[in-house]
Amino acid sequence: MKRVAVVILNFNGLELLKKFLEGTILNSTEADFVLIDNCSTDNSVSWFKSKYPNLLCIQLDKNYGYAGGYNKGLKHVKNKYYALLNTDLIVTKNWLNPLIKKLETNSNIGAIQPHILDFNNKKYFEYAGAAGGYIDKYGFPYCRGRIFMTAEVDKGQYNLPEEIFWASGSCFIVKRKIFWELNGFDSDFFAHQEEIDLCWRIFNKNYKIYATGDSKVYHIGGSTLPKSPHKTYLNHRNSLFMLIKNLPSKNKFNILITRLFIDYIIIIYYLFSLKLLNVVSILRAHLVFFVSFRRFAAKEIKVNKKSNYFQYKSILYAYLIRGHAYFGDLKHKN
Repeated sequence: MKRVAVVILNFNGLELLKKFLEGTILNSTEADFVLIDNCSTDNSVSWFKSKYPNLLCIQLDKNYGYAGGYNKGLKHVKNKYYALLNTDLIVTKNWLNPLIKKLETNSNIGAIQPHILDFNNKKYFEYAGAAGGYIDKYGFPYCRGRIFMTAEVDKGQYNLPEEIFWASGSCFIVKRKIFWELNGFDSDFFAHQEEIDLCWRIFNKNYKIYATGDSKVYHIGGSTLPKSPHKTYLNHRNSLFMLIKNLPSKNKFNILITRLFIDYIIIIYYLFSLKLLNVVSILRAHLVFFVSFRRFAAKEIKVNKKSNYFQYKSILYAYLIRGHAYFGDLKHKN
């Protein structure tokens, strides 16, 4: 058994597997390879088994989403490190070594990601992770190299290893011991922001998360779950779930109330933009949030929640009001 397992979660991704899988395997010789299949109906499994009969394929009995699918499949993977990859991702030669080397320099590092670039416009960082993620005080995510829909050109400006707040679920490595110490992803998230929730729990347990430009990969983005009202629903619902679980108690309710107020401003924007399905999605997310509040509050891990989880109070204010579209513009807390 090798130190690291490259693990891809698949759901009806046959065409993506045909396009990208061989390159991933060839460029990941330091790792064992595992495919977890979320009960696909597109012959992904039969194709994989016929082409790669010596590689491990873990078949699940239904689609458990990103969070539940990985949790169930990874129980069968015993390697020291899990390298979790989306099906719509291309890795580069020697992408793994810098990540593993950095992980092994410090026992307190729990997870690490490469820099994630846009497959369709390779000079630019990609939306889902870029050069490492952060959140603001109210749980809105952003990245080095990407704030909302503004992506930067990769000029090497973030290449040095840097501590970040969250690593992208499209491609990151996490230590198996820490993953299971925290009970893995929260399966109730199904998909979206489950990696941020996991990283927040890693942070609250006093482990560190890093990104490094010594390793770069290319991500198509949106292939596994395209932009839609359902995606809006998952993002808003899961962000609220994440806040319930991870905020320090002393200011949890004030932050939650402010976050709900910000969501209603976003609803007004969608109303004027005639994006009515998105309005319904956010309202539905709020309904589920209120119904599920006590259940998610009970999921809090019993550690001191750290209040320094954010660098900037409101990334929305910085982006929309102050015009700070690039990470380098963000000098101080708002």
